Amino acid sequence: MVLSALGMTAALPLLVQRGAGSARAQGNSLLATDLELVTVTATSAVLTWTTLTADGRAPLAADSEVRVAPADSSAPARVLFADPEPTPYHFAEITGLEPGRAYRFEALSHGVRAVPAPNVATRMPGSPECIGEFTTLTPPPGRLLRTLALCNDVHFGEEVSGLIAAGLPPGVRQEPGLPPYPEVMLAALLDDLRRPDRGADQLLLAGDLTAEATPGQTRGVRGMLDDWGVAGRDWFATRGNHDRPHVGAEYAGCPIVADTDHHDCWGESFPARGELLLHDLGGLRLLGLDTTALDAAGGTIDRSQFDRLRTVLAADPDRPTLVFGHHPVTFESAISNIGGPDFVLNRADAAELQSLYRSAPGVFLQHSGHTHRNRRTRPDIPLPVEFLEVAAVKEYPGGYTLLHLYEGGYQANFYKTRTPEARRWSTRTRAEYFGLIPEYTLGTTADRNHVVLRDLSGLT
Repeated sequence: MVLSALGMTAALPLLVQRGAGSARAQGNSLLATDLELVTVTATSAVLTWTTLTADGRAPLAADSEVRVAPADSSAPARVLFADPEPTPYHFAEITGLEPGRAYRFEALSHGVRAVPAPNVATRMPGSPECIGEFTTLTPPPGRLLRTLALCNDVHFGEEVSGLIAAGLPPGVRQEPGLPPYPEVMLAALLDDLRRPDRGADQLLLAGDLTAEATPGQTRGVRGMLDDWGVAGRDWFATRGNHDRPHVGAEYAGCPIVADTDHHDCWGESFPARGELLLHDLGGLRLLGLDTTALDAAGGTIDRSQFDRLRTVLAADPDRPTLVFGHHPVTFESAISNIGGPDFVLNRADAAELQSLYRSAPGVFLQHSGHTHRNRRTRPDIPLPVEFLEVAAVKEYPGGYTLLHLYEGGYQANFYKTRTPEARRWSTRTRAEYFGLIPEYTLGTTADRNHVVLRDLSGLT
């Protein structure tokens, strides 16, 4: 039903060939499109766009320029970003802005102004891309204490991106001769987080690190993470449904799951099945949930994990606590994702989990993956807890969320990864879901960038 609806509403041409080889701009023979104001912080903004040949059929390399001015000023906009290096896949980061101030902007390539793609996500009335204006965030009060990177859905070992069921909708493959796209995108993520302008202290991975949890996939993704940092100190990972135990000869050498014919290769390199992760980061309590079922895409939490969670929260209910797990929790998420209610955490476990949070006022955020989208949803009961879904690492929009913790709250910002290879693949995968993936996964500017006031002054 979902695939049929996507197919009937797809009014855009498939853009699978965008990732093919590109030429350089000649004269004004180009289209500058797909403009997205991805990130808005207190002092910066990130814009991305694509340049194509005039007929829109192939990438076309051109320069990048962004002009910015305060929205309340009549002065001409100044060039705050300029890169003469030609590329079809533009990534422009503007810095030095003032917190809480409105700015007007325009992005250009070869003198042609970039416009948003004909997607509702960026063409809605009042969207920054349409009106050419955005307002920087006002950060929480107090000192910056720590920066966490939230990510999910690497799918290491996957070869076709964008499949939902039975080989549909049409997926996207990496171009011949280029490295596997999950490795390209994970490498770009890890490269980003070590750069001074991102400066993540720790990385949280909320599941689906592998495509099917084979021994090779599990060892491969673990190796890349180990090259980046130390498990349990620099990075923390929970299991997703793709990382679940499997059956078959390929898995026979891995530990067997008791009373089943399933073998758990992921558990050899990462936490055991059903284990509740507990870590302390300068007074911040991290809780990692295993929300996976043995043979289903949807989520569940077993009784022993619930009992352990209840004990941990009851022992120190006011401690600032961030929870991360693969499956989204809320009813709003259940009815708004394209997989339907069975795709997220089952309703009984979701209700019990939220009830536990009501008795533990220190819990302030739950990070989930699985839906491959940027989305904030409302809890089912009155709770001062943010339920945040973060878009996938492995495909468009291809990135992660930085969570900046201040004494007086936190600021969340989604970033696309920015290596040339990652930008190329991210643009190529705009063709997924019959070309409608931006409608579903990008999210609103506020889903991606927002501030929440909260007393976190006890953290170090």
